[in-house]
Amino acid sequence: MSKVTITIDEQEYQVPEGEKLLWAALDCGVYIPHLCGIREKERPDASCRLCFVEVEGLRDPVTSCTLEVKDGMVVSTRTPRVDRLVQTAFELLLSNHKLRCGKCPKNRQCELQKISRERKLKLKLTRLRPLLTEEQMVDETPQSFIYDPNRCVLCGHCIWVDSKVVGVGAIGFINRGFVRKMGTFGDLPLAESPCTQCGECVKVCPVGALSFKEEAQ
Repeated sequence: MSKVTITIDEQEYQVPEGEKLLWAALDCGVYIPHLCGIREKERPDASCRLCFVEVEGLRDPVTSCTLEVKDGMVVSTRTPRVDRLVQTAFELLLSNHKLRCGKCPKNRQCELQKISRERKLKLKLTRLRPLLTEEQMVDETPQSFIYDPNRCVLCGHCIWVDSKVVGVGAIGFINRGFVRKMGTFGDLPLAESPCTQCGECVKVCPVGALSFKEEAQ
């Protein structure tokens, strides 16, 4: 595969031509916050709005997961505009997420914690109010895993894997507005749906909304 030269934060790198900027930067050791992309599954849909960067020649910041690298591209990952966008996107995600890290099976392995640590963002709401005003029912009906909608940040990893990789399509986004969540047709428990309980959705969940029962002990 041919290589192109790009500049990220004033440092030149050789990266594969046609690669998405997010993955090229990560391969070069440059951290860009991200949540919705799954590299090995090629799923860049820019829904989390965390991976903004500024590119010389473009007027507005762009999502790096959807932008292909080009020879001579000059990228800045930390600018006042980028930092404001990432801060806002991060707080929007937290507004839909139960902040009880100590009791979460994903504690210390959570992508939100990693973003907080790397970008020095506080894991608490500062300008927004929580969207989840009432606790939603936790689904413990599957034999091997648990779904806690109160921890879900609607990244869509589980839905994408279930549909495109496993090929079942048992889950999707249901409801609208503040009560939107991942669920089954008719909002049935997972054990009463076509879900095969293979666990692939659990493996890709970045925040602990889906967890294996042995992890939650």
